[in-house]
Amino acid sequence: MLAFLILAALVALILIGVPIAVALGVTAIGTYVALGQPQILTMLPARMYSATTAFTLLAIPFFILAGNLMNTGGITERIFRFASALVGHIRGGLGQVNVVASLVFSGMSGAAVADAAGLGQIELKAMRDAGYDERFSAAVTAASSTIGPVFPPSIPFVIYGSITGVSVVKLFLAGIVPGLLMAAALMGAVWLVSRARGYGQEERASRRELWTSFKHAILPLGTPVIIIGGILGGIFTPTEASVVASVYALFLGIVVYREIGLGDLPKIFWDTLVHSVRLLFVIAAAGFFGWLLIHQRVPDAIISGLTSFADSRTVALAIVVFVLLVLGMFLEGIVVIVICVPLFMPLMQQYGVDAVQFGVIMIMCSMVGLLTPPVGMVLFAVASISKITVGALSRELWPYLLGIFLVLVLVTYVPLVSTGLPELLTGR
Repeated sequence: MLAFLILAALVALILIGVPIAVALGVTAIGTYVALGQPQILTMLPARMYSATTAFTLLAIPFFILAGNLMNTGGITERIFRFASALVGHIRGGLGQVNVVASLVFSGMSGAAVADAAGLGQIELKAMRDAGYDERFSAAVTAASSTIGPVFPPSIPFVIYGSITGVSVVKLFLAGIVPGLLMAAALMGAVWLVSRARGYGQEERASRRELWTSFKHAILPLGTPVIIIGGILGGIFTPTEASVVASVYALFLGIVVYREIGLGDLPKIFWDTLVHSVRLLFVIAAAGFFGWLLIHQRVPDAIISGLTSFADSRTVALAIVVFVLLVLGMFLEGIVVIVICVPLFMPLMQQYGVDAVQFGVIMIMCSMVGLLTPPVGMVLFAVASISKITVGALSRELWPYLLGIFLVLVLVTYVPLVSTGLPELLTGR
């Protein structure tokens, strides 16, 4: 009963518009006061501080900075032109380009909102100019941006790794195959929708055009190679890789392409600071909230309750995925991660689910949440920049949500999809 009351109070505060971090803190403080244990609140500063001091969390502001630099420094335009030359001739044309461009960009920024707000504006303008329906263009842009947090590098994987102690390297590797499958599923959905609506394709690019666009994009395309290659080669850690990505993006924007001036840097740094502080404040508040859950033995109560319904690993996974998808409709993805990891990790361990696999499951569930109302951040971001209503965009998204969900089911019940590559390249 206590577990239900705590979670109900949290969701209620969020639904009435209380900021996420404040809702987490108020729920935790209110619970201890209601239980007659206000003396425990002396632990609040220490728990909030310790939640944000993990070394791996340093990667968050630097990956955000890298995404902002790429969106300002002309990198996203070059990625889009190359993707257009590569797959624009497939049915759905710029819709297919949209997905491939997001896949490439995801190998640099690790954030869905950065993709939607930066590359998304370029994609929407190109599709609008080519005569594509506004709702179709917005839906593809929103759906494709969710590849970012799954395909490495990934900010949510960094957060998950900092909470669980799971190797971020393994988590990055675990996201490669599911990320590629998401891209394939979305391209399939674009093809089917385009076929049903009579959308054509772009003219196939000549070898010369393909080579020219590749040459212009080769330096940005090298970013994922540098990041993943450097990590696997032991040259730098995932945290240090975020710094390398930022420095490389800054070098490209200022020295190579000369599209970032010194006057642009204050705004870029300020946007990065604001986004980072907002995210880390949520993590800090969730640190104390998570400690409340453990202190009050809420995970034990949930495990006891779920195991009474789940008599097998298959059923347990189905229940957890369902809960994560429902929570994702009301909470931001990062919040779902920091709240649900201490709740569900013991249950997953009890049923022998690999922590790396569960990490991919959690991030993919949160990606569905990014596209569903009432708190879908990507849904609202794309609706804002495309001038499409949230309701219309939500209705247009269902074929792409179905594709992502099918990949989620595959990841959930076929462990090798997520664990195979980490086991192959790094061992257990």
